[in-house]
Amino acid sequence: MLRPIKNVFAGQEFPDLLIGLDDPDDSALWKLDENRALVVTTDFFTPVVDDPYDYGAIAAANSLSDVYAMGGKPFLALNIAGLPPELPSEIGAEIMRGGAEKTLEAGAVLGGGHTVQDEEPKYGLIVLGFVDPGKVITKGGAKPGDVLVLTKPLGFGTTTTALKQQKAAPEDVAEVVGWMKTLNRQASELALAFSVRGGTDVTGFSLLGHASEMAKAAQVGLEFEYGKIPFVSCAAKYAREYIFPGGASDNRLYFGDAVTFDAEIEDWEQMLLFDPQTSGGLLLSVSEEQIDAFTAEAERKNVPTWPVGRVVKGEGILVRR
Repeated sequence: MLRPIKNVFAGQEFPDLLIGLDDPDDSALWKLDENRALVVTTDFFTPVVDDPYDYGAIAAANSLSDVYAMGGKPFLALNIAGLPPELPSEIGAEIMRGGAEKTLEAGAVLGGGHTVQDEEPKYGLIVLGFVDPGKVITKGGAKPGDVLVLTKPLGFGTTTTALKQQKAAPEDVAEVVGWMKTLNRQASELALAFSVRGGTDVTGFSLLGHASEMAKAAQVGLEFEYGKIPFVSCAAKYAREYIFPGGASDNRLYFGDAVTFDAEIEDWEQMLLFDPQTSGGLLLSVSEEQIDAFTAEAERKNVPTWPVGRVVKGEGILVRR
């Protein structure tokens, strides 16, 4: 169970705030009693695809993911949106419909929200969930010997950037949209079933950015095998042309000093590991004793999982070919 700490805000102590401003995790966590903690998160962003329904569904899946990343179960959500006044009402309605239906798929209730006028569309959710305080998945939960498992492929950022530049093939966009709309619900439930305590979701800070947060929080080192990391089928095509969102360079600049690459890994391949993901998968730290049973159960339940590396003693991140 998480050890209650004295989180301080505005000079006051809040011992029931188990995870707050000082923690690198995906949501705030408030202890309700010995068996329940409240998970609270929010996220929203500008469109990453052209279809308004898909945009709403992706934004909702991305917001819900922060609850799943901590082993929680979402139960209530609120819309948060900024829409241009000249935007046709049917487009706004489709964005909201995509978010509402994805929230319903998650087993949560959409209870309202708030909308303001803005120059560019922005949409997402505030999400509340419950989790057992003794079963919380945190970035600091990884232990040496654990196997690192990824539950979605990478390459979403480079593909959606190619779409913005009108260079993406329709079939490539469809592949990435399918992954981005997929909830991390089953992956989270699988992690809980096998007592996983270390993990995060892979979103804007990229695989290596979020992995760096895990390594620092858990005071461990991480080793990845590049050849085992999954990518969407079109990722290499766009990455070789260096079609990346600006956040990829920012991620590399901020997190790059903590990462060592084998010399054989080309620069564009390295950039794919700094590529920001929207509604990416979970990066889980599964105990070595459980990994065979974990992957077998994942296959039985058709939950995509890829063992991609290990947790080791030390610090920083090593990426081997």
